Amino acid sequence: MNLPAQIRVIERGWLSSNNIVCLEGDGATLVDSGYVGHAAQTVELVKSAVAERHLKRLINTHSHSDHIGGNAALQRAFGCAILIPVGIEAHVANWDEEALLLGPAAQRGDRFRHDGVIAPGEAFEMGGLAWRAIAAPGHDMEALVFHCAKERLLISGDALWQDGFGIVFGELLGHGGALAATRNTLEMLARLDVDTVIPGHGAPFGDYRAALARAFGRLEAFERDPKRVARNAVKACFTFALLDLGRLPQAGLAAYLESVPLFRDVGRDHLGMSMPELADWLRAELLRARAIAIDGDDIVPTMAA
Repeated sequence: MNLPAQIRVIERGWLSSNNIVCLEGDGATLVDSGYVGHAAQTVELVKSAVAERHLKRLINTHSHSDHIGGNAALQRAFGCAILIPVGIEAHVANWDEEALLLGPAAQRGDRFRHDGVIAPGEAFEMGGLAWRAIAAPGHDMEALVFHCAKERLLISGDALWQDGFGIVFGELLGHGGALAATRNTLEMLARLDVDTVIPGHGAPFGDYRAALARAFGRLEAFERDPKRVARNAVKACFTFALLDLGRLPQAGLAAYLESVPLFRDVGRDHLGMSMPELADWLRAELLRARAIAIDGDDIVPTMAA
């Protein structure tokens, strides 16, 4: 995939989002910082990518742990300014682990200091190019995407992947309207002139219209059967958690699910399952998908973190 020479994408594994390095003279800007468990690795990767330049800014697309987890480490290592979407400012300033989904999903985070915000509609420069921040609610109701009209380039975060988009959490956390917001976001993206997408996860891609068609198809399936949103969230979030944990005793799976508010509440309120029922279903689903394996008495992930 051909990108402007000053833009470098550090493609990461499942726990961390991609890191997008935009070079600008003797400085650089980074978009998204990965998961806290990868923070030391992220610092080294960014050091290598910026070479002798100074990392001046770090900008986040949204507030989830796999996108902000390296913020504190990068701030310590480089002294960079951190800019966040305006809609999450209070959550970050107060380090509200409920609003940041750290507590509900049993994910880890490292508190950081933000230096400014980016609002929807705001124009800014990055990598010597003109960008515009656009509201992209759905996966995260305060998320932003960044569009460079001149290069027909989109940094999409988790609002659009080559094969879909991120979990629609709002439908599961009592906020509502997130599926409708996801549709509005996809329709907004369809009006943009884009040749190349740099997603939050996966390699940059150019089949923009085909990716949008796949995303609309996924959304329509969720709209027909809202339980699919819940099933998707439980499978994806548990896989994430298991990668972070490394392994989990089979005998303790139901108790673990009970201990994590997201799994407990979604299982009970959206899927109508007890925790033993949810544990049996989840283990069978992930074994069938080959996302987990059984190692002795433990459940282990099959993919690299």
